[in-house]
Amino acid sequence: MVGDLIEIILRSAEESFVQVTAFVGAVLLLFGYINYKQQGAFVDTIERSKKYQPLIGAFLGMTPGCGGAIFVMPLYVKGTVSFGTVIATLVATAGDASFVILTKAPLHFAFISIICFIVGAITGYVIDYWGIGDWVRKRSSKVVSEDKNIEEKHRQAEAQLDELYCDNPNVCRVRSSNLKHIGHEEGDEIDLVLHHSDPLDVNSLGYKLTHGAYVVFWIILALGFVLGILDLSMVDINALPGLPNIGTIIGVVGTLVAVLYMLFGKKFITAQTHEDVEHKLFSLKETFIHNAEETAFVGTWVFVAYLVYEIGVYLIGGEQVIEAFLTSTGLMSVIIGVLVGLIPGCGPQIIFVSLYLKGMFPFAALLANSISQDGDALFPLIALDAKSAFWATVFTTIPSFIVGVIAYYLQLLF
Repeated sequence: MVGDLIEIILRSAEESFVQVTAFVGAVLLLFGYINYKQQGAFVDTIERSKKYQPLIGAFLGMTPGCGGAIFVMPLYVKGTVSFGTVIATLVATAGDASFVILTKAPLHFAFISIICFIVGAITGYVIDYWGIGDWVRKRSSKVVSEDKNIEEKHRQAEAQLDELYCDNPNVCRVRSSNLKHIGHEEGDEIDLVLHHSDPLDVNSLGYKLTHGAYVVFWIILALGFVLGILDLSMVDINALPGLPNIGTIIGVVGTLVAVLYMLFGKKFITAQTHEDVEHKLFSLKETFIHNAEETAFVGTWVFVAYLVYEIGVYLIGGEQVIEAFLTSTGLMSVIIGVLVGLIPGCGPQIIFVSLYLKGMFPFAALLANSISQDGDALFPLIALDAKSAFWATVFTTIPSFIVGVIAYYLQLLF
């Protein structure tokens, strides 16, 4: 029993890291570099283009990851984009789970992205046409409001952070005022909520490790990526000349590093915050650092999914038993996909996608989940306006269920 469990853990670590995490890291780094170079240009465009806001919002949401969608939320609170744009963005986004789909099933990713974009844009325009945004705003619970003392509050917050960051606060200022803010301005009320309510402790062990060991992380990931390419080429990576069991060794080490990186980075529910995304635009080094944290987050949850699946197979008596049970659930699998999508954050969604790739759910369930989930994008809106975040969840759930049911019956027909 113990020997079998150890074998399951080792196999899950190898498969998740070499087959998924290494490729996710490479794709994340590519998109991170693209985002760094374009410096939030689409966000500037969406503020100016009132007529096309839901369309641009759907495009930002459709791009892999949560970065583009995260930036839209404070724009809504600031009043520069419509509620329909928020819905279009959230419907279109598939969060960090999209990286897993992209690396393992690129054709499915393309199909899902197109559908999510179309459904998101249509839903956004419907929301705006019927004036639902006005109805939601009347029930808003914005934590930001006109405050005559806003400048003094910001000065106090900056002083506290300068004291935390600097040995000599009188001559050292290295805080968020150096960042290029996206979706708000330095010193406004949104800045206080998103960047000052939970100050980053640069003296903590977690900060020092994640910001000092990121090069080691990427070296290990690069080794895993090379092995992943060989694995895709049908090469037995554990029987390479002079490198016995190298696949298992790199897989276990890589997974362990990813788990530790996530733990020290304290990214358990969200892979990235609004501030993290802004940091990535600040410098290429920050892009490497935060993409390492995001990759570790995705890799850890993929490992958890693989481990749960393998243990389930072991205990229940084979893959056929699990697949037969879950595929027999029929339409219920679509409902499960919608309900899992209601959970904020990317972790549960990554598990759901990983299990889909194991053959445990039909495509309709994956599509419903992709439309329903909001990834990490909803968290800034929860912090700024909890009631609007609630209604946003409601209005993204409706199209996810409708499209999921349609896709399910189309699968039955064809």
